[in-house]
Amino acid sequence: MEGSLHKICTCRDASGKKLGKSCPQLRRIGGAWNSHHGKWGYQLELPRRAGGGRRQLRRTTFDTREQAAEDCNKAIALLALAGDDTALATEIADLLQQVRPGGPLPDRDTIAKRVNAGLPATVDMTVGEYLLQWLESRRSIAPGTKRAYDCHIRVHLVPHLGTVPLVKLRVEHIAAMFTAITDRNTAIEIARQSPDPPTRTAVRGMRATGPTTMQRIRATLRKALNDAISRNNNRLIDFNPAAHVELPPATQHKPRIWTKKAVDRWRETGEKPSPVMVWTPDQAGEFLDYAEAHDIALYPVFAGIMHRGMRRGEALGLRDHTVDLDDALATIDLQRTTVGYEPVDKKVKSESGKRTIALDSFTVAAWRAHLARRARWRLACGPNWPDTGFFFVQPNGDKWHPDAVTKAFDRLVRDAGLAPIRLHDLRHCAATFLKASGADLTDVKELLGHSTITVTSNTYTSVIVELKSEREKAEAAAALIPRRRHQAA
Repeated sequence: MEGSLHKICTCRDASGKKLGKSCPQLRRIGGAWNSHHGKWGYQLELPRRAGGGRRQLRRTTFDTREQAAEDCNKAIALLALAGDDTALATEIADLLQQVRPGGPLPDRDTIAKRVNAGLPATVDMTVGEYLLQWLESRRSIAPGTKRAYDCHIRVHLVPHLGTVPLVKLRVEHIAAMFTAITDRNTAIEIARQSPDPPTRTAVRGMRATGPTTMQRIRATLRKALNDAISRNNNRLIDFNPAAHVELPPATQHKPRIWTKKAVDRWRETGEKPSPVMVWTPDQAGEFLDYAEAHDIALYPVFAGIMHRGMRRGEALGLRDHTVDLDDALATIDLQRTTVGYEPVDKKVKSESGKRTIALDSFTVAAWRAHLARRARWRLACGPNWPDTGFFFVQPNGDKWHPDAVTKAFDRLVRDAGLAPIRLHDLRHCAATFLKASGADLTDVKELLGHSTITVTSNTYTSVIVELKSEREKAEAAAALIPRRRHQAA
């Protein structure tokens, strides 16, 4: 494929007809080209459209022959991207003909990225198109992770960034999205505090997007854009703007103890000192007594979480072969969780989460009694009993739905008249009680399956000082310092 170079001018003869290539001023005396008259250009034969006639690319705006030749070679290189694909060749030819006179040709590398990614050569892929395609291609991730990606893309990223061309996405676009999300949060809060009932009703059920969720939205976009940079070794973009957006740090709520003063204020105002609350040992014992008396099927689950700090999914994921009551050991390697509302059994997230924990005598006794009850349930069901292999099952033999366990817990707490905590906060109770009994943070880390001791320290250092045993230690330490007593004036 070759183009023909030529020099042309806009001079006209006496009748007004353009002279074009025949203008005598284009050459000097002796035949050399006149560098001060006319423009260089080229003509290139383009692939025909289906059923169409010949068409040519003509560009005549160059000051030198070298510039015209270079531009012609760029056009040829773009057409060469199509190879034997006639449809793609036609598409690239259409793209070349759309370039305005004097305007630059499309960048070959950019078009090559689109072509190699299976995208149209003539249309810039938008952020929305890329994110949806990226999500569809993510087949080897956990269902819960994919669901979170889908929510972030559908609810936030596409509405705010979807129409922006992927190659033109900048930090400013993403920062504007988070500003809009923050403004919406403010509008919701103002509406909730409004004295006007219809205004309050208009935002009923709306949820603000907190700092933690914003961090996760950015993480989803950052991951998607990182994949765009390295996509099949054909970089769709060269820069990840999501990595350079500043957001307020995610709020990490520290556990607080339900002290008598805190309980009294909660009963008076309904306010909790923190979203994450921990019972005192007396309150924890009161709950277990009430659960044993009113929900014997789930009591052993709650007792195990309270004493040994398992997550809900880890407790429900125990199987008969991972529980050894003779040696008082339980191996945690599976969790029963939900994707949406659908129960899912999957491996624990990390190697630190996969662990074997020692069982205390109270938990062993509760679990032995559970096995005896389970045997009676099985006998009552007869051949209809499903053999799931799971340690904790319903009286009919079915596995527990995780959300049903949480609802049962909330109901028991409410009916017992206790200050409210979440089911997950039983895990915080276990860690706090373990530390108060004399264990160090390393022991707590291993029990809970934290990846680093920093996570354990950041979560529990503040709460343990509220326990009586820690206050007694502080009092004993202070008493070692001699002081001279003064009489009151």
